[in-house]
Amino acid sequence: MQPRRMRALAGAFRRSPLYIAFALGSLLVGLTPLLGVASTGLDGPRPTPRPVPGALEQQTAKQSPHHGVAPANAMEPTAPKLDRTGWTATASDEETVKENGRAANVLDGDAATLWHSRWSGTPAPLPHTVTIDMHRTAVISALVYQPRSVGINGRIGEYSISLSADGQNWGSPVATGTLADDPSAKTLGFAPQGARFVRLTARTEAGNRGPWSSAAELNLLGDPGTPAATVDLPRTGWTATASDEETVKENGRAANVLDGDAATLWHSRWSGTPAPLPHTVTIDMHRTAAVSALVYQPRKDGINGRAGAYTITTSTDGTTFGTPVSTGTWRDDDTVKTATFTRSANARYIRLTVTSEAGNRGPWTSAAEIRLSGPANPAAHGSWSRITGFPLVPVATAVLPGDKLLAWSAYAVDRFGGSNGYTQTAILDLKTGKVTQRRIDNTGHDMFCPGIAMLADGRVLVTGGSNAQKASIYDPATDAWSATTDMNIARGYQAMTLLSTGEAFVLGGSWSGATGDKSGEVWSPDTGTWRKLPGVPAVPAMTADPRGAYRADNHMWLYATSGGKVLQVGPSKQMNWITTDGDGSITSAGTRGDSQDAMTGNAVAYDIGKLLTLGGSPAYENTPATRRAYTVNVDGGQVQSARTGDMGYARAFGNSVVLPDGKVAVFGGQTFPVPFSDATSVLTPELWDPATGRFTPLASMAIPRNYHSVANLLPDGRIFSGGGGLCGDCATNHADGAVFTPPYLLNADGSPKPRPVVTGGVPPRAAAGTSLTVTTEGPVASFVLMRAAAATHSTDNDQRRVPLTSTATGTGTYTVSIPADKGVVLPGTYMLFALDAQGVPSTAKFITVS
Repeated sequence: MQPRRMRALAGAFRRSPLYIAFALGSLLVGLTPLLGVASTGLDGPRPTPRPVPGALEQQTAKQSPHHGVAPANAMEPTAPKLDRTGWTATASDEETVKENGRAANVLDGDAATLWHSRWSGTPAPLPHTVTIDMHRTAVISALVYQPRSVGINGRIGEYSISLSADGQNWGSPVATGTLADDPSAKTLGFAPQGARFVRLTARTEAGNRGPWSSAAELNLLGDPGTPAATVDLPRTGWTATASDEETVKENGRAANVLDGDAATLWHSRWSGTPAPLPHTVTIDMHRTAAVSALVYQPRKDGINGRAGAYTITTSTDGTTFGTPVSTGTWRDDDTVKTATFTRSANARYIRLTVTSEAGNRGPWTSAAEIRLSGPANPAAHGSWSRITGFPLVPVATAVLPGDKLLAWSAYAVDRFGGSNGYTQTAILDLKTGKVTQRRIDNTGHDMFCPGIAMLADGRVLVTGGSNAQKASIYDPATDAWSATTDMNIARGYQAMTLLSTGEAFVLGGSWSGATGDKSGEVWSPDTGTWRKLPGVPAVPAMTADPRGAYRADNHMWLYATSGGKVLQVGPSKQMNWITTDGDGSITSAGTRGDSQDAMTGNAVAYDIGKLLTLGGSPAYENTPATRRAYTVNVDGGQVQSARTGDMGYARAFGNSVVLPDGKVAVFGGQTFPVPFSDATSVLTPELWDPATGRFTPLASMAIPRNYHSVANLLPDGRIFSGGGGLCGDCATNHADGAVFTPPYLLNADGSPKPRPVVTGGVPPRAAAGTSLTVTTEGPVASFVLMRAAAATHSTDNDQRRVPLTSTATGTGTYTVSIPADKGVVLPGTYMLFALDAQGVPSTAKFITVS
């Protein structure tokens, strides 16, 4: 069958009722032989693409403003389950008198049997531990905990996971967190590393019903292809050669794996007589460097040629290649793969040898991109903490005084849909690492896909989403949620910002609520009511998304300025000035340089009147993301935009955070945006320097952070990065997060640099235009205010960095001036940092500016 005919059949199939069943996976096995492989005609062995994760979400969304149920993607974890043959399990205690509650039951493959802490007689007190001995060393990236299937007592709540090579020396936990009190299996991830022993410690019972712990089954996951403590090596000057390549019927040259374009690829020779397996591609770096991992990105336009079984060897001369530094078999999917080397190699040449095609569809091999990673230098690339598990997918987060991080998902911890009138929330205590969960019912508000604004008094205003007209307020001072007046217009995926007046402005949001007018409105803190702005329609600020308003007015980038005005910076290429007094108005502020529409990108205010915009894509999904970044300078009513340096990776659904020193860190995202997918994930963060306009790579992430992920600056100058997924029974729910320590805090050996210390003079509240007398433990060079911010869906309009004027008045004493213009220092809660001459920040002091 010719490729054109295959495409026609596939298109008809996607229009048929069977498509939904296909997307759910119920027909996947039976249909793969029909749709898996096209002939090797003019297009080469390129199969008709299968429906992508997120397709069902989009289909449902066309029929219902609430999307219905999130898609059920592949059920298997993204890392392989390790073979439990020969494993043993022991526990701190176990019930053997009144039931068979032995630890060995967690490895017997029977969910009806379980390990239970001792409960007969005098129950054994918490904490309880169960330890798995694999009797061999393996790379481990996660523990899968299956709660008991009958009954609820003993479900694990707060937990920690530790690893050991010898069963004696355990070190610090590699993961901690709190689990939801439900029967679903929990995958508890961490940065992959080698170990023989794995210990799960249960510190609380999920429902606090008693001092018990139980587990039906425990499994361990192996290397997911996400290296720890590595950083991308620059590919400048590299060349690639292959054992064979297709040059007749397509451009399948080896050089394509280094061109930064995932749409081009190296393909083994398939025209005429296909070249048989194995196939090799060799990278010549033209210099010797330490290499510790190879990153392989499969083709995104089809399935043929995905690498299966592989070996990697290295050489210093291109002739003699030593014993393999990595061997394995990659899964037959479209996610980015990383082969972590068993030992770091000083080499010039790296050779990937593929001995089987992942799906055994034919004798082909292909690759879209190949990158190499080397050991990270903490002083240049930063470092990552252990993974912290959450009892929900943190889709939205807000930084709170008292070193707390508020997070929430939807009506469920791992999925969304409908208008259920309640929301699952959690609070991470940044000092202790504890996570507490709470369901919020009293506001009648399912706060999935909301607008968020940090209010002038430090409270958090959350609007719309699944309950599209509702508005709720969280008060960190009382740890309480309350309802405020409903919006005039029902919305979801809308944009919000606080105004210089202390009011909150909202615009857009066609994801939820009735179709039609999504014009602006303003909430008053004095009356708790909303005022419509008929002069601020959403249409001028929309992108040209082919889905229309449903996707075109989502997640706008808003920057509040003086006099209640707002600059809408994006994601549309057209920027707009918005006034909010009276009926309001919206007028053009020009285009964002030569940028296209950049939905799923974001903007960050890195200095007074200066913003950086990053990434995004012309449409919400299924269009290539961009590597481009732009600066936007606001001077009074004048707006100037210019292209700055490009990112190393194209990114959509990424998150960006401005640091106290004015640099901007960007995390996660995909080069080709597909909701609920981990394909084309970018695992290398980058750091933008306003002094040079250049991006440099940072230490690689352990877990993809794409659609529904977040990032926040923390009061100690580090960054929280977490979330992704919320798609129900799928493999891309990431109910966890990790803290990144930027390089400005670290020495080359990973030890912390000495930091300035603010000792006094920072009151809990201060008025704009006033001066503070701040004392420090030693000399400092500058002070800066960083607004406590809230993030969701790659957008954080609350971020704002305000450098302060300061004068030394004595040893360790400074007069620090807060700007009088509330368009510069928006009312609200800020973190005050002191920085030394090298840009190392102190731990912040919270202050509310009014």
